[in-house]
Amino acid sequence: MTDFLQFGLGERIEKALTEANYTVPTPIQRQAIPILKQGHDLLGIAQTGTGKTAAFALPSLDYLSQTYKPLNARTSRMLVLAPTRELASQIAESFRTYGKFLRLTITTAFGGVPIGRQIRALQRGVDILVATPGRLIDLVDQNALDLSQVEVFVLDEADQMLDLGFIHALRRIVRILPKKRQSLFFSATMPPAIADLAAQFLTNPQKVEVKPQATTAERVAQHVIHVNAAEKQALLTIMLQDLGADMDRGLIFMRTKHGADRVVRHLKGGGIAAEAIHGNKSQPQRERALGMFRTGEIKILVATDIAARGIDVPGVSHVFNFELPNVPEQYVHRIGRTARAGREGIAIALVSDNDERGYLRDIERLIRQKLEPMPLPENFLTRAAALAKPIARTDGNSGDQRGFGGERRDGRRDGGHRGAPGHRDTGHRGERSGGERREGADGQRRHFGAAKPKYSAKPAHGGAGNGSSRAPGGGQRRQGR
Repeated sequence: MTDFLQFGLGERIEKALTEANYTVPTPIQRQAIPILKQGHDLLGIAQTGTGKTAAFALPSLDYLSQTYKPLNARTSRMLVLAPTRELASQIAESFRTYGKFLRLTITTAFGGVPIGRQIRALQRGVDILVATPGRLIDLVDQNALDLSQVEVFVLDEADQMLDLGFIHALRRIVRILPKKRQSLFFSATMPPAIADLAAQFLTNPQKVEVKPQATTAERVAQHVIHVNAAEKQALLTIMLQDLGADMDRGLIFMRTKHGADRVVRHLKGGGIAAEAIHGNKSQPQRERALGMFRTGEIKILVATDIAARGIDVPGVSHVFNFELPNVPEQYVHRIGRTARAGREGIAIALVSDNDERGYLRDIERLIRQKLEPMPLPENFLTRAAALAKPIARTDGNSGDQRGFGGERRDGRRDGGHRGAPGHRDTGHRGERSGGERREGADGQRRHFGAAKPKYSAKPAHGGAGNGSSRAPGGGQRRQGR
């Protein structure tokens, strides 16, 4: 017996919920399910981790099973749009869990896998299709999918859809959907652009808002550490080493794909098992990394914002913002990966005062609170100096080594040129078209052996750019000392 009985969802759905250990509905489920069972359109404002997938999946499954009808070729009775492959897969899996005792067909359609397989899955029609906008348009353009018989339409993570540039695809999709349908629209935030989009999809919707707009999970302790950009990698490695068994699982967020790969290499060099997930990874690689993270084979997953949507792992105890997002709403999504299902979580932002101070102000203004300052680890400079030793890659390329700042000894450098033992050059970045970058154009030099009151480098002598020159034809920038 569970509290879900109050909704009258049917014996077979109730049985599936009991097997999945669902006993007490979340606030959004309590509010949304009765509205959807009455057939209304719904506008839901809810952060990730609030149980909104079940809020729309359960009443939809009940409706589809109660109004069972033969399927026509290449049609779908229910369409769910999600911004990323991972989220689409997660939603489809939830439908399979809740509807395991129902005779309903469920399939997914997203990029990164052959489209032919998805075309074949749609040939006889499906009850529920979970798709990303881009692949959905491809299927429509190839006459492999007919949307004219969609009865229930769900747009999930609408704010992320706009962030990813799907607005034109969404406007096209709404034009080819049937006018008579039930529409559900979910978003973690509701800026004007999202409200305008909701007006295009919904008709006289009921509104459900389980938390005030743009606030973050109450159970997440949010901290900030101010640190030089060049010292972030050492700081992250030291923090993860210190946490050890006190951390169940940690998510590290980056703005770029290459940055995610670089962080993983350094962590592995420091003896910390980690994997990256981002848009350049193939679907099998992404699924493998997520599987290892979910089972606990690795405790650290490094992700970009796009790839992280759909990461629903209950045991995430820590979220690290290695780089702050330049869109403050993304911060809300990031830390929503922890403190799920009633648990508590910790979010730590590593902030460079030179170029991220403005991002931090925007985030604090959006969430209407200040992040709590956190001190640097004990003996940070001494321990960071120990990490500055070159780290050999594990790919068999003996000529490719990385120092603490990221130098690769194979002719390609991505910042952080190693100076003489015991110090580090930390000036601004010089870059040539051939790919070589060096730091130290200001002649600045950091001595890690002695503690400094601040963690920003001071010039060894006055005058920025002393002796800096660039070789003809895009050659190496030579640094004055």
